Amino acid sequence: MATLLRSYDFVVVGGGTAGLVVATRLSEDPSQNVLVLEAGMDLSDDPRVKTPGFCFSLIGTEADWGFHTPSQSGLNGRQIVIPQGKALGGSSAINAHVFVPPARSLIDAWQSLGNEDWGWDSLQKYFARAYTPPPVSNVDEKRLGLEGYQIPNNSANGPIQTSFPGDFSHPIRLAWAETFKSKGLYMENDPFVNPAIGAYSCLASIDPVSKERSYAASAYYNPVKDRENLTVLTSSLVEKVLFDTRSSPIKATGVQYRHNNEVYTVVATKEVIVAAGVLHSPKLLELSGIGNADLLKRHGITVIMDVPEVGENLQDHLTCGIGYEAVEGIETLDGLIRQEPEAIEKALKEYATSQSGLFATVGFGSYAFLPATQGFLAKDRGTLEELFHTQRPQSTQAKAYQDISEKALISPSQPSAAYFSFNAQSSLPMQPDFKYPSGPTPGSFLTIGAILSHPLSRGSVHIGSDDASATPIVDPGYLSNPIDMEVFAHQMLYIDTIATSSPIKDLLKQPLRRLDPASHLVDLDAARKYVRGSSISNWHLAGTCAMLPRDKGGVVDDKLRLYGVENLRIVDASAIPLVSTANLQSTVYAFAERSADLIKEAYGLQ
Repeated sequence: MATLLRSYDFVVVGGGTAGLVVATRLSEDPSQNVLVLEAGMDLSDDPRVKTPGFCFSLIGTEADWGFHTPSQSGLNGRQIVIPQGKALGGSSAINAHVFVPPARSLIDAWQSLGNEDWGWDSLQKYFARAYTPPPVSNVDEKRLGLEGYQIPNNSANGPIQTSFPGDFSHPIRLAWAETFKSKGLYMENDPFVNPAIGAYSCLASIDPVSKERSYAASAYYNPVKDRENLTVLTSSLVEKVLFDTRSSPIKATGVQYRHNNEVYTVVATKEVIVAAGVLHSPKLLELSGIGNADLLKRHGITVIMDVPEVGENLQDHLTCGIGYEAVEGIETLDGLIRQEPEAIEKALKEYATSQSGLFATVGFGSYAFLPATQGFLAKDRGTLEELFHTQRPQSTQAKAYQDISEKALISPSQPSAAYFSFNAQSSLPMQPDFKYPSGPTPGSFLTIGAILSHPLSRGSVHIGSDDASATPIVDPGYLSNPIDMEVFAHQMLYIDTIATSSPIKDLLKQPLRRLDPASHLVDLDAARKYVRGSSISNWHLAGTCAMLPRDKGGVVDDKLRLYGVENLRIVDASAIPLVSTANLQSTVYAFAERSADLIKEAYGLQ
């Protein structure tokens, strides 16, 4: 165990994506001592973390907390797997590398919910501070479908190194771009400059030179880990935050944690910064006595402060897709998915000798942000509007969210739905009442997927006992709001519209051959059935300690300070009030970068 001080200026709970950003930025001031306590291990040298194509092999390992939901009634009673990173770097160490922005209008909604200076104009520079885009030649711009950006992104210069992974000659990116251009649905500017309606080629958090994962541990922490004022202790589970309950208001004074089966305490002279993640931050608050008083009493926990909103408002993206058999000659990752020895050997050799081949990528290449009503008939819009009229919520928080979602989902000019391409068959559950091969299927496939970007369904995460090592109960409540089903079923129908449009249809065998017979969606009923049976979590969870005004159910204010408590902030996806349009990674980095600035400003730090 490292030699530790009895007190630090800042104690950061969680060395994940947000925690390492904040710790790195705060320790830029040499007068400040910063301690990070991380429950997982440092896997920076683990090839499963470093090699892009190995990312899915980390699910269910020691690098994954391994959450499962209870049976979800909206998904045919299925239990859903929710991986979350348990390693230095958090989920940025195990995710699928997709690095995309949220829609501008979605971030502006954070501000309209009552969070001052949290709109796109305030946050955009923090995205730019977090990552560096790759250099791209004029020839490659054409092949990647990047030609014609009216405004490129010239300001981004941050620690996370990004690239467009894979073989640039693969036709999917250009075909995707041209298909949406023909529909007038191509993003005109770099998506990190003005993320609006349209298709684009997506970045990945893969270093363009080393072809290795670029993430919070490798990009933020490792370059500065020798700072004398920055200490990171792994394999250290924080059990509770400590408070001075005699002060008014209550004041956080430090934390209690377990390391090598020994219990320790450490003092935070300025702040405890909770960055344990969307599922563990509310758990830690509840174990510390902050949460729903009835729940805490039921588990024998002394109530420090009754905050029923802790652990509520859980949001997640559902994702679902349709796999189509590709024409001959299209390279896909299907051989790896089928664990074919020859395919694995070839990919390993290519990656080892030239950092190329299928292990240098994960298969996600292109995205599109569209209006959720794209492809709706007039009667379908009417049905959606009627659902909004009849599904009026009662709580102030739910009303605020519904007003924002209604505006976004009804509008033909807001990007409120996301679509993506994946260069392989996807491992979605298949329908039990259709005949299909068990396990991965022979053949080469391209998958077109959809993301339920603006979910109205809300769930919760709460402790099930007073045991700090126990897994909390995670219930996202998928499709509990009928508006979600209506929107997502239409998105699934629109996938066939994409697949039958030129030139992307030229990459698919005709007539279309689907991986799963149940994905031949002839009408909305078939789409609803498919959504219930085959949707899975996109692992984009947020909102359980939401940054909102108190009267809207907020847990923290717009400076990330816990209401009613001094010297305690929450800086991670749990504080994000409205989940991103698509993958959450870049948003968490930007959120943490701005949070670090807010903390620095509060103490006049460098």
